[in-house]
Amino acid sequence: MSWRLQITHTTKYKYDSPVAQSYNEARLEPRSDRLQTVLSSRVEVEPATRVVRHIDYWGSVVHHFDIQVPHTELTVTGRTTIETAAQAAEPGDIGWEELRGVPMRDRFEELLVPTETVAWNEELAAVAAELAAANDTPAAAAEAAAAWVNERLDYRSGTTGVKTTAVQVLDTGAGVCQDFAHVTLALLRAMGIPSWYVSGYLHPRKEAPVDEPLVGESHAWVAAFTGTVWPLDPTSLNPVAERHVRVAAGRDYSDVSPFRGIYAGRAAQELDVSVELVRKA
Repeated sequence: MSWRLQITHTTKYKYDSPVAQSYNEARLEPRSDRLQTVLSSRVEVEPATRVVRHIDYWGSVVHHFDIQVPHTELTVTGRTTIETAAQAAEPGDIGWEELRGVPMRDRFEELLVPTETVAWNEELAAVAAELAAANDTPAAAAEAAAAWVNERLDYRSGTTGVKTTAVQVLDTGAGVCQDFAHVTLALLRAMGIPSWYVSGYLHPRKEAPVDEPLVGESHAWVAAFTGTVWPLDPTSLNPVAERHVRVAAGRDYSDVSPFRGIYAGRAAQELDVSVELVRKA
């Protein structure tokens, strides 16, 4: 059954002395696709300033703005109401031979090569080879890769950062959703399966009551091209369906960071991020 979700994502910076200027961009607005329909979405900035919206190279919505007056606080709030998928997407039926052919490799080259955080060593390459050999189709191998990562890694906050590589995560044996996604991407790309890092939200309760606000957080998963774009969640292994909301996609976390910016001044900063999810129907 499709859900209607209301999402409020607030990022607040406090500075211990006035900041002269700041330049910022946010990826907080989802786009409609075959798995979700955006009913309304807006981004609010305080101090008030002109906000410009564009679509980036990967098809994600970006709001960018600058503040040219001294300020000691910056608050950016994304508000979205969205209808999510009634059921999970189908994986597609492309075979290994077609997927590894030159036309497909040319089409998806950027989603097959390593990045700074999504790269693989001999251990990951060996696991990828075993998974590919053990599964007759890329879809089955992609699903097996997500399951392997879920079993291999423990979910533990504070052990990694946004620049931690897939190899480092594997050595640590633990991480958060972005790390599960990065390791899964390394396996998929090592197998020759084009794949995206996806950022968004996952409602934490399967049987969520209507109109009950719940504290949530940003979430990350992957999407593999297996004849169609097929999303997989290696952290939860839940089907990507009514509880998932996709905001942005790219090669790795660096392409989809919800908020980034720079400021002029020597002020120390304090960051607070909150996400509220409400099922409306």
